Amino acid sequence: MRKGRPDLVQTYVLIPGTWMGSWVWEGVAEGLRARGHSVHPVTLSGLAEFGADVSEIGIERHVEDVASVVGALDQVILVSHSTSGLVAGVVADRSPDRVVHSVYVEAFVPHDGRSAIDAFGEPLRTAELRLIEEHEGRWPTPDAEAVADGQGLTSEQAKWLTDRLIDHPGRPLTEPIRLTRPVAERRATYVVCGLEHFDGRLPADVERLRSSPTWRFRTLDTGIWPMVSSPGELVALLDEVGAEVAAEAGPAAGPAAGTAAGTEADRPDAARREPEGDHPTTP
Repeated sequence: MRKGRPDLVQTYVLIPGTWMGSWVWEGVAEGLRARGHSVHPVTLSGLAEFGADVSEIGIERHVEDVASVVGALDQVILVSHSTSGLVAGVVADRSPDRVVHSVYVEAFVPHDGRSAIDAFGEPLRTAELRLIEEHEGRWPTPDAEAVADGQGLTSEQAKWLTDRLIDHPGRPLTEPIRLTRPVAERRATYVVCGLEHFDGRLPADVERLRSSPTWRFRTLDTGIWPMVSSPGELVALLDEVGAEVAAEAGPAAGPAAGTAAGTEADRPDAARREPEGDHPTTP
């Protein structure tokens, strides 16, 4: 709890990754609120119910979903997972006065003019585009075995997660985003999930961010679903990030967007991916 320390209370907006809604953040949201923080999980359009019409849902709609929440708040720590890293990047780019820090939990790093699917090398990229086309504009969910494989989930957790996944709208994954500044100039923390990195490599674009003075790296000894497998550990990490943001802001001034006091690099973990791609293997 932050009793007597209102300066350490933060506002978190949590964006779910591929195939998920705000429900995936339940354990994390509860833990952060127990520590006194304000928490706002978001469900992106087309992911609230099975079988929804997603034909009109593109990346801009998902950006608007988050921007509408951020726009009603001040000094937000924006947390993304998986492909929602692109959504978070656009929102932070458009609202630097409100988004004071971004946290990318095994998330795709946003780049101007690129889509989420562009992160995959060939022939995987073409195969995934074909899969979306074959499923009427949706990216189909993985099965329970794929979800649980090497990710530190119990059988109960894997079933709980798989039963709730919804085919993801395809357009937000295939449409390129626009940024006015490189993401390396924004203040952010990248959370590496250790069980995902059996081959000793991080995606090249993630690794390059280690040299940015505005980025930190943290590591969790979990699979790619830490909000499900180890919510307490993720809560503690996010709470620590919030304390660091507060410390950088100082006792009187709010945090300045796009700057950081320094770096805090963790060990050089690496992500499982196709050799040609830039980002962690989806989800």
